[in-house]
Amino acid sequence: MSSGTSKARGTKPKGGFGTRALVIVESPTKAKTIRGFLPDGFTVAASMGHIRDLPGDAKEIPAKYKGEEWARFGVNVENDFEPLYIVPSDKKKVVKELKDLLKDVDILYLATDEDREGESISWHLLEVLSPKVSVQRMVFHEITKEAIQAALEDTRDVNQDLVRAQEARRILDRLVGYTLSPLLWKKVAFGLSAGRVQSVATRLIVDRERERLAFRTGSYWDLSAALVQGGEFEAGMIALDGKRLATGKDFDEQTGQIAAGKDVVQLDERTARELAERLQGAPWKVISVEETPRTMRPYAPFTTSTLQQEANRKLRLSAKQTMQVAQKLYERGFITYMRTDSVALSDQALSAARAMANRLYGAEYVPETPRFYANKVANAQEAHEAIRPAGSTFRTPEETGLAGQEYAVYDLIWKRTVASQMKDAKKTGTTAVLEALNTTFKATGLRTDFAGFLRAYVEGSDDPDAALEDRDTPLPPLTVGDAPKCTGIEPVGHETKPPARFTEASLVKALEENGVGRPSTYASIIGTIVDRGYVVRQGQALVPTFTAFAVTDLLIAHFGQVVDVEFTKKMEDTLDAISEGKEDSLAYLRSFYLGEQGLQAQTARGEKEIKPSEARKVGIEGLGATVRIGRFGPYVERDSEEPGGELVRASLPKDATPADLDADRIDAIIKQRAEGPASIGVHPEAGEPIYLLDGQYGPYVQLGLQEEGSKEKPKRASLPKGVTPDQVTLPMAVGLLALPRLLGKHPETDRPVKAGLGRFGPYILHDKGKGEAEFRSLKAGDDVLTVTFERAIALLAEPKAARGGRNVKPLKEIGAHPKDGQPVQLFDGKYGPYVKHGDLNASVPKGVDPMTFSLDAAVALIAEKGKAPKGKGGRTAKRAAPKKAAKKSTKKSTKKAAPKKKAAKKSAPKKAAAKKS
Repeated sequence: MSSGTSKARGTKPKGGFGTRALVIVESPTKAKTIRGFLPDGFTVAASMGHIRDLPGDAKEIPAKYKGEEWARFGVNVENDFEPLYIVPSDKKKVVKELKDLLKDVDILYLATDEDREGESISWHLLEVLSPKVSVQRMVFHEITKEAIQAALEDTRDVNQDLVRAQEARRILDRLVGYTLSPLLWKKVAFGLSAGRVQSVATRLIVDRERERLAFRTGSYWDLSAALVQGGEFEAGMIALDGKRLATGKDFDEQTGQIAAGKDVVQLDERTARELAERLQGAPWKVISVEETPRTMRPYAPFTTSTLQQEANRKLRLSAKQTMQVAQKLYERGFITYMRTDSVALSDQALSAARAMANRLYGAEYVPETPRFYANKVANAQEAHEAIRPAGSTFRTPEETGLAGQEYAVYDLIWKRTVASQMKDAKKTGTTAVLEALNTTFKATGLRTDFAGFLRAYVEGSDDPDAALEDRDTPLPPLTVGDAPKCTGIEPVGHETKPPARFTEASLVKALEENGVGRPSTYASIIGTIVDRGYVVRQGQALVPTFTAFAVTDLLIAHFGQVVDVEFTKKMEDTLDAISEGKEDSLAYLRSFYLGEQGLQAQTARGEKEIKPSEARKVGIEGLGATVRIGRFGPYVERDSEEPGGELVRASLPKDATPADLDADRIDAIIKQRAEGPASIGVHPEAGEPIYLLDGQYGPYVQLGLQEEGSKEKPKRASLPKGVTPDQVTLPMAVGLLALPRLLGKHPETDRPVKAGLGRFGPYILHDKGKGEAEFRSLKAGDDVLTVTFERAIALLAEPKAARGGRNVKPLKEIGAHPKDGQPVQLFDGKYGPYVKHGDLNASVPKGVDPMTFSLDAAVALIAEKGKAPKGKGGRTAKRAAPKKAAKKSTKKSTKKAAPKKKAAKKSAPKKAAAKKS
């Protein structure tokens, strides 16, 4: 390894009148923002990230090292793991410009980010530029005037422990990737890669998929009763003859049967229906009512990981997109530094958050003393503050002038920070137990007594069904001995569900909880495993491919430590110890890579022992065939049914995953390969044959075959759920290919009403024009090929079901909106009454009787609520102010830009984003 001995040079001069200084940051945006907070005589330039790194490919290796075996790694393993650093060709101009700027200054400030990566960039700048002037390391976690001034007054040297830790991490990543990846090329398929963290992330996803494949579904039934006693409520059956009914948690995931030792009653459909008949007209009685207080505490302010998770859940942003947006917000001075593991807030931030909560929600929502939070994840680094709005006072999202994703992410951070300094939410849960004949039912309710922090922020969930449990569903007043009336009872069937697949949010959470990698790298890790073909996205889910299965199996069998979660966590612990000066980086690299059990020796053994034919085999049981990774993708093979016949092989559909296969699907694929596409018949109008094929998402019908060399795909349609290939007839295929079919025009809008088949099943569509559409799912008994126009209109007239399948009924129709005639309605929500018009909701002011709320007052409330979304896009008159401010700012910059013109004559660098005052 490099010695890492470079230190800040010279004494620190006072930045008084006449001081000429160069400040180097990573990006032009950061340079532009920081420039306005610096004294006259300061020049700000951007390094454009790292100016030096290990060689990216053979072309970048200097000529004198090209003959060395170790040069392909960029690390001289035999010479104490000395890294071979080079300045990439696209950074040579930047380096020259920075050196030119150094000639005219008295002091150099290295103002890169305050994490290990930023410290490493500063160290490389110091090594390459070799400044002859005084050098100071300047750190800050927000770009505000106060923070920049404080950073200038409190500079330090480059932290060599942080530099060594980052260098050790970079060398480890290079050794793992450049040692194992070539092995995968030889044994599995060319172009694959392995990585110190990416391979562990892939294993987590593969292990979860194996759990799903091994899962066996169990089914059970119960009853749901609609009851009335001072109000409507629902109750679910929990026991029969005093014995508890089976629920999902009572089943064995491996068998789909009730687990051994569970003394429960498993109802089937027939028994459930018979019970429902017997309970019709039976007397009901409340035998117990219990109220339980609940306290919900605010969530901690955002760390890098929790921001990525919440932005994925709420905004559907990938980890990469979230970090790109957060980087822009930080560099423009809107938020604090976005790569942090800390949940701590500074005294300044605590005061700002509490003041904001008091202003918006009142003193009764703010606790007497500030709230403090402790990290609960492995390898937490307390070096930074949590992610929060920048400054000593917080700008509301509307005051920022931001738009689009930047507005949405800032809004998320602002709400989370303010909510973190508000009081607990107080709720009361009610449980009522009822009896009817020999059955026992339970009704549960939840009400909010004090909203507390929930007025500002509600966290998203990876499990929408579980999130529904937190919604308010208060029970009517019930007492023991009450005899409610049953207005309806129905049997309800259930199936147990396999473990949920990882989403980006839940994968980031699992990586952080297990101490695997650093949160700042999660975005690039997820991007890598997707780009390398280990994972495909299906909606929000991350689904492993056959290649992921094969590579993970090989690594587990021969390089177990590399993909072991605990080993990787210990590696992170060691790197943290190196950053604190408690561990020697060179000793750790030697123990990891060299010796009998080191990665180098393991790889040498793998070269001899691993057989490509076995490495390319994907271990999935129950298919009746073998899946292998081939040169052109995965394929299946099995013995011929004819005695003495050769192996039968068939390519799998492009992008098919292990979850898409079962024995029947394999049979269909091999049969299709042997016999060619099966023709159902000829389309009566098109005159072309209709084929029944099998693809990534199951069987489908196709009109004609794709002509060789043509990019135009033939018309296709998937089979409806429950329809098997042998049930497909020519009329059905013709009907499916005609979807979506026009049923008629809606009587209110004169716009088309259609029936179609989508990824989530059959539906009715009302096309309202201008990109607006209304959907309803078809119900059991409806056929997408035969559903009538009248039935479609009836479905569209029904209230749209809320998440969880419940219809939310308005308390009152206040009236028609004067602008569009659409209804303005009053609802009872989780945190009190609110009015609704279209997609806009607005809470009824505190102390106002909602049942007497007038139409005019509701329209005014909704209009006020609608201002913020318009402003986000910058289309209203109120949003013009920032533009004027921008013009003033431009004039100011122009006024100060005179020295820049002078510098331009001296070939001052544009790319370095330099500006001299």
